[in-house]
Amino acid sequence: MMKKLLPVIFLLVGLGAGVGAGVMLAPSGFKEAAKQVKAEKSKENSAKAQDDKTGKKNKPSDYEYLKLTKQFVVPVVDSERIEALVTMSLSLEITPGMTEAFYAVEPKLRDGFLQVMFDHANTGGFDGAFTESDNLKVLRKALLETARRDLGDDVSQVLIMSVSRQDV
Repeated sequence: MMKKLLPVIFLLVGLGAGVGAGVMLAPSGFKEAAKQVKAEKSKENSAKAQDDKTGKKNKPSDYEYLKLTKQFVVPVVDSERIEALVTMSLSLEITPGMTEAFYAVEPKLRDGFLQVMFDHANTGGFDGAFTESDNLKVLRKALLETARRDLGDDVSQVLIMSVSRQDV
């Protein structure tokens, strides 16, 4: 009987010692700092509520980011043969609350994005220095137009998270 009770006693003594050490070693200004943080958060929340009432535009931090679950694989065709494969990962910057609408149209959105990427590949967009800023800007703009066609103006940006080209 004592063998079963001994581990429980050690557990309770260790727990008590840990709590006691935590209380004794806590910084003296810890409670005041916690109260100050709560007060600052309360001020931020009331300011945010006031901004919503006055109809101010969303700040960049007021967006959600949705990553498309699978990478896109785009063949680069030259002279009737596949010359390379380009893989891309995309995310969308959207207004909060659009997650369900996004997942409802994700297959249609992926299809539209693939068509844009195929067109980009067929016009030489993935040839040469395909990661140049101007080149990617054209692709982003076309992807954004496709996203807005399916999701509306709640999409503010299409973000290219990764892009790579593998010559075959």
